[in-house]
Amino acid sequence: MNDKKIQALLSDLHLANHDIHALVTALRHAVHQAAAGAGEEVKYGGLLFSVATPFCGIFAYAAHVSLEFSRGCDLDDPHGVLEGNGKLRRHIKLLSVDDIGRKHVREHVRQAFEKAGGGT
Repeated sequence: MNDKKIQALLSDLHLANHDIHALVTALRHAVHQAAAGAGEEVKYGGLLFSVATPFCGIFAYAAHVSLEFSRGCDLDDPHGVLEGNGKLRRHIKLLSVDDIGRKHVREHVRQAFEKAGGGT
């Protein structure tokens, strides 16, 4: 984990948009809870989480935050919250901190983490 780069990204988000920063911070905390021990780095303009391979990333936009899953096509989605129809990737679009619970983020992160080799 490159703490300086992560802190610089979070600081930039805080300066740019307090609501998006709060959402990214809460989402980052949820990912760490669901995927204890996962690596974290700044990559592709966001926060990328990995074990043996990358499994998800947090990317901030002007009006929302996207939680991207590298192999989202392999995740069970009983609540129908995953978006995207590409060959592999899926994402969850978050507009508020409340969406983290409403959209079952921890459940999806836990699945992705385990499928990537974490938690074993």
